Amino acid sequence: MISVIVITYNQENSISRTLESVLSQECDEPIEIVIGEDCSTDGTRKICEDYMRRHDDIIRLMPAAPNKGVIDNYFDCLLACRGDYIADCAGDDFWTDKYKLQKEIDVLRCDSSITLVHTNWMYYNEHTNKTAPCPAQPFNAQVTDGKTMLETLVIQKPSFLIHLCTALYRKEPLLRIYQEDTWMFRNKDFGVEDLQVVFTLARVGNIAFIDDYTLNYSTGKPSVSVQDDETKQFQFMRRNTNLSFYLSEKYGIRSYRVDEFFRSRVFCLLMHAFRCHSASLRSEALVWKKRWRVRWTIKTAAIVVITSNTFTWRLMLAVRRWLRF
Repeated sequence: MISVIVITYNQENSISRTLESVLSQECDEPIEIVIGEDCSTDGTRKICEDYMRRHDDIIRLMPAAPNKGVIDNYFDCLLACRGDYIADCAGDDFWTDKYKLQKEIDVLRCDSSITLVHTNWMYYNEHTNKTAPCPAQPFNAQVTDGKTMLETLVIQKPSFLIHLCTALYRKEPLLRIYQEDTWMFRNKDFGVEDLQVVFTLARVGNIAFIDDYTLNYSTGKPSVSVQDDETKQFQFMRRNTNLSFYLSEKYGIRSYRVDEFFRSRVFCLLMHAFRCHSASLRSEALVWKKRWRVRWTIKTAAIVVITSNTFTWRLMLAVRRWLRF
C-alpha cells in the first residue's frame, strides 16, 4: 500500500484541489490518504471531514488536537501510515500527473537499493495562475548514489534539490533512522520536516529521478518557508540553517562549499536584522555565527560596523530606501 500524507492548516481555499489531485491517481497499488489537519481557524477541517465521509475507504483524518506545528503534524501522520511506501502533498500544492504514483512505484519495485524517487515540478502562482519550471536538477541521472548528494542537500542549493511533495519513498529505512535519532526529526527548532527525510534516505540508499513534471508548487503567498516580515524570515532561516549545521557536524560534511553556505547564511541573518532595525536580531545572528564557526568576511564585517551605532544604521537604512526609489 501507498500512504499519502496531506498536512494542512488554514487552507480552505486549496485543500479540495490537493485531495482531488491525489484521489485522481491511477495506480495498481492500493492508496490511503492520511490527513493531518492542524487545528485550522477557518473551514479546512470541515472540508476534510466531508472528504473523509465520502471516501471513508481511502481517507483517514487524524483526530482533532491543539495546533502541533508542521513538524509534529508530519511525523504523527507518518507514524499513523499503514503503507510500505510514503508520498506527501501539502494542502496548498497539487499533483498534475495522474500516473505520478504508478511511475514511482514501478521504479521502487524494480530496484531495492532505491530509497526514494522524485520528479520535476512547477512553480504555480496563485494570483496569476501562471507556472514556471523548477531549477534544473543537478543530479539528473535515472539513479544516483545518495551519498554523492549529501553535501548539496546540506547547502540547500537549489533550495529544492528533492521536493518531497514530488517523491515516493520507502518507510522502513526512514523509520529505522527515526528510532535511532528521533530528536533530529522532532526538534521543532529546526523548523522544517523535509530536509531530515530526504537527507536520511539519500545517506542509506540510491535516489531515482524521473524527468517528468508531476507537481504544482503554490507560490505568491506567505508560507512556512516564505514569511511576510523580516523577523519571521530571520527565524525560519536561522532554524533551517541550524538543521544543516547539525547534519554537517553529525555526518562529517564540511568543505569549502559548506563553509561558504554558512558564511552566506550569517550575512543574510544580519541583513534581516539590518532591514528591520533590530538590535536583538543582530546580537542573535552573531551568536549563531560563533556557534556555526563562521569566519569573518568583508561583507559581514561591514554590516556589523554599520549596525554598531544608531546613527550609521539609520543613515544606511535611509540610503537604502532612497536607492530603492
